[in-house]
Amino acid sequence: MSEPIFSDNVERVDEREINAIMSKYDRESAYRTLTDYRGLIISAVCVLFSLLQLYSTWFIIPSTHMRPLHLGVVLALSFLLYPARRKSPKNTLPWYDVALALLSFACFMYPVIFFETIAKQMSYQTYQIVIGVVGILLLMEGCRRVVGLPIVIIATVFILIGFFGKYMPGFLSNRGFSVKNLVKHLFYTQEGVFGTPIGASSTFIFLFILFGAFLEKTGVGEFFIDLSNAVAGSRRGGPAKVAVLTSALEGTVSGSSVANTVGSGSFTIPMMKNLGYRPEFAAAVEAAASTGGQIMPPVMGAAAFLMAETVGIPYSDIVKAAIIPALLYFAGIYIITDLEAKKRGLVGMSKENLPKLGKIMVERGYLILPLIAIIYILGAGFTYSIAPLVGILCAVLGGYCKTFVDWCLRKKQGKTTQEVLKESSAMRPRDYLKALEGGARSILGVALACGVAGIIAGMITLTGIGLKMGAGLTQLAGGSIYLLLIFTMLASILLGMGVPTTANYLITSTIMAPVVAKALIGTPGLDTVYQGLAALGAGYELLPAHLFTFYFGIIADITPPVALAAMAGAAIAKSNPLKTGVEASRLAIAAFLVPYMFVFAPEMLMLNAHWYEVLLIVITALLGMFGVGMAVERYWGSKLNLLQTLMALVGGLLLIKPGLQTDVMGLALIGGVLVWQHFQNKAKTQRVEA
Repeated sequence: MSEPIFSDNVERVDEREINAIMSKYDRESAYRTLTDYRGLIISAVCVLFSLLQLYSTWFIIPSTHMRPLHLGVVLALSFLLYPARRKSPKNTLPWYDVALALLSFACFMYPVIFFETIAKQMSYQTYQIVIGVVGILLLMEGCRRVVGLPIVIIATVFILIGFFGKYMPGFLSNRGFSVKNLVKHLFYTQEGVFGTPIGASSTFIFLFILFGAFLEKTGVGEFFIDLSNAVAGSRRGGPAKVAVLTSALEGTVSGSSVANTVGSGSFTIPMMKNLGYRPEFAAAVEAAASTGGQIMPPVMGAAAFLMAETVGIPYSDIVKAAIIPALLYFAGIYIITDLEAKKRGLVGMSKENLPKLGKIMVERGYLILPLIAIIYILGAGFTYSIAPLVGILCAVLGGYCKTFVDWCLRKKQGKTTQEVLKESSAMRPRDYLKALEGGARSILGVALACGVAGIIAGMITLTGIGLKMGAGLTQLAGGSIYLLLIFTMLASILLGMGVPTTANYLITSTIMAPVVAKALIGTPGLDTVYQGLAALGAGYELLPAHLFTFYFGIIADITPPVALAAMAGAAIAKSNPLKTGVEASRLAIAAFLVPYMFVFAPEMLMLNAHWYEVLLIVITALLGMFGVGMAVERYWGSKLNLLQTLMALVGGLLLIKPGLQTDVMGLALIGGVLVWQHFQNKAKTQRVEA
């Protein structure tokens, strides 16, 4: 398998530094590494857990049993793998963490083992309440270790609001609930900890994460990097475009902003710096592109699966709706990097040092078959669980098919079977075990966030605070849909700075999304549009509002001052973290603009639109992103003056918004800028020649 291309003078990022960056900016990467028998036992538990999840796909386990079992194993693994403090030694396993792991598993197995007894009894005993309290506290602690403190604080605040409801001011007031009632609602029903989020985590979310773990073992990451180098490496500002394409491709199978930034950024950021890009710009390109992985179909972030459950529409329709916004997002970054390269006179890499596209596709083209299979399965309307299983099967069989072909060809060259098998791209037994273990490790953060987010959602429904907060925000916005959208955007970004995307979406979709959807449906001029969406089926009229909150929760990863993805990129580039965050936000301008467009023009989401309308929307929107990119970079043939910048920006926005009138106006404005620039540059050239 070929390596990503580096010039001799490119500063490389070694594996130790990559691990340190991941551990610092991605809490889920700061786990213990035990090399003795304890490490083997933990690995065995992870493998068995993955096998149990696969078993539950074929032999259905009731949700009343599977959800507590899933979360119990996840919580036990979190205590075994993650120390109480991030700075604690990673090569030891204290006895109290083993005790906490066993205790947490016992607490969450209690509702499974004694399910019939609990279902028949009229009231709860004191010891049952104690078990529930201990289980909730252990869940909070496990989530703090793996995910972080902010989400735990938010969940605690909502529990306190429910407990001290009688004394709360304004819209926070409620009748108040005893500890017994709180524990009963949160731990012994499917309205709290074991609600819809953990239900999704215990089924198809885990399977898609396991699919990503298997695909990683096939070497698809290196394939994406080499493919991007072959396609864009020799173009103007090549490494930056390689970063955009690689992150877009990796986003099809991974939804982690920080992991994508560090994974591909360790190759692309040094190449960008070597070519002449500013360190802040190089890090920002990678961070912005990697963050877009969560909005890139077909495998988006875990929150997208929860959206399908919450809104009640097929996941395949959410994937279809996300295509055009994702295309515009990456197109915007690509255009700005091209203009930056043009402005600085940066060239591409030498074609002689780049991999050949034809050779890559012949040797490793089979690696994209699992993605094609998933897209087909989702589009054909099969269940969510079937798609990742077929993808895993294709990932496994693809390597064996390639090995068989190599064996047939190389036998003629005189090579022995052992030599062919040694060079085989097929997965070995240890790769299967590592993939199963990796899938179990990767689900920990998602499952714990889903469990704690279930507490938040349960308290919102129990106290009725969601409706009150929504009404309060509507009143604060004074009936203006624009102000309401701005408030929703700010809330999503602020939550996203300390809360994972999954939990962020669950909170905002519970409080904000219904309010936004109701306001959009009631807005004159949009009511008929949203009535048309409702005619497609229940839930479709809610999708634009839910995607709106989803998008702004994601871009919190590149929005200062927190901006974890930008910080990780800055650590690789040795750049200023704050400046990197600002650059990344500038590059991701599409993520700030497009959501406002599709809530007012749902045709962008390919909802209730004909194919020719969709094609026209794509073409005009890409032209619009070109105009926005010129405005952001303030450059085309030369620097744009203030009036040209405004014309390009307004023209771009008009083109992004679907509609014949806006398209004509947008084309006129951008065409005016290009003509103005042409004559301006021509006059400048004549003066220089004179």
